[in-house]
Amino acid sequence: MERRTIGAASLAVGAVGLGCMPMSWAYCGSRQRGDESLRALHRALDLGSTLLDTADMYGPFTNELLVGRVLKERRAEAFVSTKVGLLVGEQHIVANGRPGYVKRACDASLRRLQTDVIDLYQLHRADPEVPVEETWGAMAELVRAGKVRALGLCAVGARAVRRAGSGLHDGTIRQLERVQQVFPVSAVQAELSVWSPDALDALLPWCTAHGVGLLAAMPLGNGFLTGTLTPGEGFEPDDMRARHPRFTAEMMAANQPIVAGLRRVAARHGDLVTPAHVALAWVLAQGPHVVPVPGAKQERWVTENASAGGLRLSPEDLAELAALPPAQGSWD
Repeated sequence: MERRTIGAASLAVGAVGLGCMPMSWAYCGSRQRGDESLRALHRALDLGSTLLDTADMYGPFTNELLVGRVLKERRAEAFVSTKVGLLVGEQHIVANGRPGYVKRACDASLRRLQTDVIDLYQLHRADPEVPVEETWGAMAELVRAGKVRALGLCAVGARAVRRAGSGLHDGTIRQLERVQQVFPVSAVQAELSVWSPDALDALLPWCTAHGVGLLAAMPLGNGFLTGTLTPGEGFEPDDMRARHPRFTAEMMAANQPIVAGLRRVAARHGDLVTPAHVALAWVLAQGPHVVPVPGAKQERWVTENASAGGLRLSPEDLAELAALPPAQGSWD
């Protein structure tokens, strides 16, 4: 697989990463199987999808434990990205950016991941009660201590910035400008896909200008852009899509023209090319420092996603995708 270099620290990763969250959190609990997920992780490394993206809150904690079982055997082949800053309660999620907590959380993540160093440590969300510079300073100390190689920031939630009446990623860029004064940012993780291209407007140009990598979260639109979801089929109660406005039967039906466009482009590239291939290739085409991180928990999906790295879209393909209708339905 093609390798991509992101950030000031020159972090080399496979062009297509693997989001590990679906293996143990937020999607279809009845379909989460440890052995199957382990096979998917091993398959990703076999194919060169070296960036394994997890977080302490996924589970909570169980996702890091799962990834750690693979890292114990194949640490040298993997690029490990995990996150800090969010705590999961019974019915709520809260931010914690206190420096002391950040340091304890890192040590706990290292134990669960069965490794001595985290390649990319990301701030999941800034704590509104703690200046982000203080949180970032504690994370920078972890780099100096040799426990972390590089630091990243996850984009601020869209709902918060929209309430403030600003652009979708204005809040994230303000945070980036602040923490960049404390310690270099190597990567930003934000949603980027054919049906959610907002990061192209201001966030990606900021990353390009500052030599920062962009990890494209949800590049397959939480599964919608694969064309494998049926409107009205419904989701299990613990599946986050059961509560998202874009995944109502009505909105899924209204957004089918986007999937149809992906199918048309895929058909021009041969019978083995899928809408998922095209969706990931579109993300890869947005810049050499952009790395899609599709979530998956089965070997077959990991294999399909990794093979998208070999698909090159033509200018005509990209123009057709750019002309697709915008997604309908709120993503808040």
